[in-house]
Amino acid sequence: AQINPYLGIDGLRFLRQFSPAAEVLERLRRTDPCMSQRQCAVIDSKGRTACWTGEKCLPWAGSIAGEQCCVQGNRLKGREVLEAACEGYERSAHLPLVERLMEAIAAGDAQGGDRHGESSATVYVVDNEEYPLWDIRVDHHPDPFAELRRLHDVFARDVVPEILAMSTRANPAGAAEEDSI
Repeated sequence: AQINPYLGIDGLRFLRQFSPAAEVLERLRRTDPCMSQRQCAVIDSKGRTACWTGEKCLPWAGSIAGEQCCVQGNRLKGREVLEAACEGYERSAHLPLVERLMEAIAAGDAQGGDRHGESSATVYVVDNEEYPLWDIRVDHHPDPFAELRRLHDVFARDVVPEILAMSTRANPAGAAEEDSI
């Protein structure tokens, strides 16, 4: 699918207005004249999901809504990739969100993943702030999931603690305020 980063940015803004998932997806569809080439999924604070796969996405393309999750993809080997990713996510319910996402990616990859061979992988998680807590991206790599796992470990050890110390809306000084006391 062709990427429109504003679908994510605007989707989060619409969700912050406490809109249900289906309403957010409909609002997003009205903002983009090329939705036939896009995939978009929304999960609201109550776990309701709404998914979209445009008819011009490269086959195999689709989505599956699971329990408080949805997975989607295009250029996939088939629906079984999404089923495996969804099962990987649901099976790891005891783990933190970022770990569950990694499990889902691994399960989908093990089922055949992208039929043209992946060269990229991304984990992007926005928590309580407008900026991401996890933002790990691998592009044009011969083994993108292995590199994503390596970067995840570095990120968890070195970067997430720094992000957690950053300014927040509730505490604009962040950890700097604590350091000055």
